[in-house]
Amino acid sequence: MDRTTQFIEEIKKGYTTKGDYLYLGAGMLNGDVHAEAAVKIPLKTMNRHGLIAGATGTGKSKTLQILAENLSQKGVPVLLMDVKGDLSGIAKAAEGADFIAERHQKLNFPFTPGNSPTEILSLSEQDGVRLRATVSEFGPVLLSRILDLTSTQTGIMAILFKYCDDHRLPLLDLKDLKKIIQYSTEEGKDEIEEEYGRISTASTGAILRKIVALEQQGADLFFGERSFEVTDLLRKTNEGKAYVNILRLTDIQDRPKLFSTFMLSLLAEIYSTFPERGDMDKPELVMFIDEAHLIFEEASDALLDQIESIVKLIRSKGVGIYFVTQNPADVPEEVLGQLGLKIQHALRAFTAKDRKAIKLAAENYPISEFYDTKNMLTSLGIGEAMVSALNEKGRPAPLVATMLRAPMSRMDILTEVELKNLISGSQLTSKYNEEIDRKSAYEILNQKIEIAERTEAQEKAKKERKEVTESTSRRRTDSTEGAIIKVLTSATFIRGVMGILNKFLK
Repeated sequence: MDRTTQFIEEIKKGYTTKGDYLYLGAGMLNGDVHAEAAVKIPLKTMNRHGLIAGATGTGKSKTLQILAENLSQKGVPVLLMDVKGDLSGIAKAAEGADFIAERHQKLNFPFTPGNSPTEILSLSEQDGVRLRATVSEFGPVLLSRILDLTSTQTGIMAILFKYCDDHRLPLLDLKDLKKIIQYSTEEGKDEIEEEYGRISTASTGAILRKIVALEQQGADLFFGERSFEVTDLLRKTNEGKAYVNILRLTDIQDRPKLFSTFMLSLLAEIYSTFPERGDMDKPELVMFIDEAHLIFEEASDALLDQIESIVKLIRSKGVGIYFVTQNPADVPEEVLGQLGLKIQHALRAFTAKDRKAIKLAAENYPISEFYDTKNMLTSLGIGEAMVSALNEKGRPAPLVATMLRAPMSRMDILTEVELKNLISGSQLTSKYNEEIDRKSAYEILNQKIEIAERTEAQEKAKKERKEVTESTSRRRTDSTEGAIIKVLTSATFIRGVMGILNKFLK
């Protein structure tokens, strides 16, 4: 058996699946595409998480688009974190082009243009379905990890949440949280200290500063009502196509703390809401996190631990998470070890640091007798990638250089008019875009303080009136007594009395 035949047989054996699958493309050897060596990803393994990596301009976003639209066709809902703003075209069918036809001819695979049902979501002031969560839903532990609080500060946060629970004070947004923190060391100091113990003003001051820093990254827009229900990510059309939910994050790149906060909140909510699924024929939901380094580079150790823990556990809920980034080194090793599918586009070696990064990236992939992985990573063309996947039994399939199929949808963004029409036609916009500011901790505590101040003022006024009355009464008494004494001690009165006495004695 010659080397080419051996390669084709190995790929066919490694990527053959009896169940449903996603077709990615065909294997390449020595620059030639072998359509018989089809690279198929078993649908049932898509909850094993994955990585899409590669230098800028090598086709990462299009690979993400291929996976997302094919998952949608198979009835698997998708959530895309669109940091660069170039994924909205998935809502429109591709128009076709000569280079696409040429590529699919090499793959011996038909190209059929198609679009996916699409929902546009927003975390900020950008147009789209607004995503929010309340402070209460985060809870003291998760919120403390986001704020990177010390153990003492975390204890204080737990006390304040307990106080609010005991006294029915809803914590909905950041102004509620800031108000209870201020109240605990000012007007409500004695009350809280008597029930729960003393709270340090130095600690509450440090917590407030960290909340303000988070607020400055736009978190005040995220915390509040109405809370987004994660089950709304699972919608399907009557034809069985699943929605691709695109979260617009083009204005979040300079606010990584907000991005991390949202991601941790979303993962925690999905984990607590979705039931245990075990092994399924297809995932319940697949998430793609573009520019994944934004989550990790600003995250504290506590936050990283929480993300790593959820990534490990969430697979049992039928959820797959795919990180999209330039270099595998952007993802912590503990997370990288959990990723079953790796799609590595080309890396560029311009500096010694780049060459070192390529060497490390190559070590993340299985050894192959057909490729020098390190050299292959620098010679891949646009729309080509090294693929390492799991077969349907969960075992590693062979590493294969792959010419990828083209997206069925538009490889460009929607126009402003198309985007506006898509958002205005959404069933979720009316549900989540209404701003709600119901009575919560901020208003209740302010009212409590006003009542206390009014009562105190009334008591003070009453006391002052009493003091004035008593003072007036004393002055009148003193005045009467003075007049009597004055009369009794006057010379005229004394002479009159003495005259009476003289007459009486005679």
